[in-house]
Amino acid sequence: MEQSLKKGRKLIDTELDTGILNFIVRPVVKAFYDFWATHDAKKGTLKQIDVTLDAGRQLLLNGKSEESFSNIIEQYFPKYLKGDQVTYQCSKNHENYEKLKENAKETFINYLEEVRTFLSVEEDVNEYNELARVAFKTKELATMNLMKQLEFTEKGIKIIEKDPSILSLPAGKKIIIKSLRKGFEETKKEFLEAIEDTYD
Repeated sequence: MEQSLKKGRKLIDTELDTGILNFIVRPVVKAFYDFWATHDAKKGTLKQIDVTLDAGRQLLLNGKSEESFSNIIEQYFPKYLKGDQVTYQCSKNHENYEKLKENAKETFINYLEEVRTFLSVEEDVNEYNELARVAFKTKELATMNLMKQLEFTEKGIKIIEKDPSILSLPAGKKIIIKSLRKGFEETKKEFLEAIEDTYD
């Protein structure tokens, strides 16, 4: 989370070129990002992690059937959505908001599947890389899981790219979207490199 927020700040800086109005727009966009990163983003992301782990524990205890899995999703998704930083920055009245919300739900379901896999590990492990190798036995399986998650992220970005008016930001929508896309591509590359390192 911390690395992502730092990356976002750096990308905002590099993408921020608004021509003649630069001296007015630059401080507004940077101030908005800094406030969001310090307050909403950290708090919301930590909330999502807690909700996902709580729901994952419930899945292990009570999620054997399709019905109980669905019930857990319905119970925990509204809490997860409250912490979601993409939908949080978007207008709920926009025609594409429901698509974004549905994508967030699919993302949550996929996270739950992964969390259930991680929480099912019974071997003694000391670090995340070791946990990943035990949970996902092969590099191919880990890559497949990562790519599935990244598909949901890209789908959300594309919804915003297609119609930036969904963002309820005071200024700098184009800059935010460019930074979002660039950050996604860089992070995707880093994740794939991390899998290579984990399974070497």
